[in-house]
Amino acid sequence: MRVKCQSLSLKQFPSQFSWVSTKELLPVQRLARGTTLAIFSILGTIQFAALSVAQEPAPPIPTEQITDAIDQLDDLAQIAMAGTNVPGLALAVVHQGKVVYAKGYGVRELGKTGIIDTDTVFQIASLSKSIAASVVAQQVGEGVVNWDDPVQKYLPWFQLQDPWVGEHVSIGDFFAHRSGLPDHAGDDLDDLGFDRQSILERLRYIPLASFRDTYAYTNFGLTAGAEAVAAASGQDWASLSENTIYAPLGMVSTSSRFDDFIAQDNQAVGHTLVDGEFRPILQRMPDSQSPAGGVSTTINDFSRWMIMMLSEGRFEGEVIIDEAALVPALTPQVISRRPATIGSIPGFYGYGTGVAITPSGRTMLSHSGAFILGSGTNYMMLPSENLGIAVFTNGAPVGAAEALSAQFMDLVQYREVQRDWLAGYQGLFKEMTAPIGDFHGIEPPSNPAPPVALERLEGVYDSSYFGPAQMDLRDGALVLTLGPDGQKFQLQHWDGDVFYFSAFNENMPSGSVSSLTFGISDEGTAMSFTVEFLNEFGLGVFKRQAQ
Repeated sequence: MRVKCQSLSLKQFPSQFSWVSTKELLPVQRLARGTTLAIFSILGTIQFAALSVAQEPAPPIPTEQITDAIDQLDDLAQIAMAGTNVPGLALAVVHQGKVVYAKGYGVRELGKTGIIDTDTVFQIASLSKSIAASVVAQQVGEGVVNWDDPVQKYLPWFQLQDPWVGEHVSIGDFFAHRSGLPDHAGDDLDDLGFDRQSILERLRYIPLASFRDTYAYTNFGLTAGAEAVAAASGQDWASLSENTIYAPLGMVSTSSRFDDFIAQDNQAVGHTLVDGEFRPILQRMPDSQSPAGGVSTTINDFSRWMIMMLSEGRFEGEVIIDEAALVPALTPQVISRRPATIGSIPGFYGYGTGVAITPSGRTMLSHSGAFILGSGTNYMMLPSENLGIAVFTNGAPVGAAEALSAQFMDLVQYREVQRDWLAGYQGLFKEMTAPIGDFHGIEPPSNPAPPVALERLEGVYDSSYFGPAQMDLRDGALVLTLGPDGQKFQLQHWDGDVFYFSAFNENMPSGSVSSLTFGISDEGTAMSFTVEFLNEFGLGVFKRQAQ
């Protein structure tokens, strides 16, 4: 057995949180003064063991301090909505096993009269990961699976580019985002309409980073782990989630199926940002990554889940999840952010859950969710106080949800808000919702070189990862057809053999523009083309098929 050991003595911590800008924002974790951690890497599996704790646990927070924070929530919610123009918002606070605050604000859809209330159903995006982890923990407690079980044990067809990694990657590896798959691997296939099975099968083409010692956030990696659990249970994932968590908790309006969400009358419609304004243009359909982002629920239902989690798997006297099976999900399993200096602290992630130590010395559990097409969500929980807050919005992520949670937790712990969270989060999320693409914001050449005859560019091309692509000439313009649902993109000429097109979907915000470059043979025929949008992992090259 190969064992590596590194000891870290953490002498000080900053007085405030700092935050990192990633696809899903999570707090950078803080460790209490004097704590020493030993990080053991046994065949790459990261485990954390506290060797000594010099500081006494943080004292309990007075009830009146929590009450004072709750009393300020209504004003804070109104300020957040006014400052971001998010169409609708719902929030709830749970404390000591009870819902102590729940309220809705704004409208379900701009231009219509339906208002948000505590029974309005929202798509909660990546908060689904934390719920999915609780489903897995329930199955671990029942003895159906173990966190360390290899995914191939239940999905023998599953592969990764490195066969050894594909054979050994576990359910827990995927839920901790430490498989070696790159950030958001597979999301580009989702944008093109591929189903869950097809995407998971194609993950084997994606280059890997090192196994179990790198963190990269992957919706479809986590989905692969969840699918293994579903296969072991003999149920589909949505049914397993319903039978193990939603029904026992009485989450009557919660589902992991898009059809159930869209059938709801009291439904929060997603609003994306177009030229800085919220508009209900496209509805996100996340079934392909349901365990990672496909849950829809109400703030009332989600409160029941928070109560159960804060009660170590119990709800109204019943054991829903065995505590020993749940604890690994809520404790550090991977370093999610390595310190940039010797004086800064790393970030941690459990299984589907962010784990932090606040400057006050208390453990914080949290996650954010974000759909560019219209969802910004967040929860934060202080287990030591049996306290949690959740905020749902039906607008693209602009920081309203995170700011409200952070402001509330500041008030709870310090009696005052420590920083301008709303402005800070708005700045971070502005990058996330900005248009992308190598030709975004660039004017085409005024005197471009002509392309080869467009007829020579027509034909069928293929990529092992993305599948076939059709290039047709229609009414004097090239049209690219991609994906199983035949999405079409009209090309415009840029310069020589380079073209460009616009796209708008979950990972390409409004205004995104990509190049498409043809590879031309000496005879003047296109032999391939490369799509910049799709080439992040070097897989966006399509080769002409033999006639």
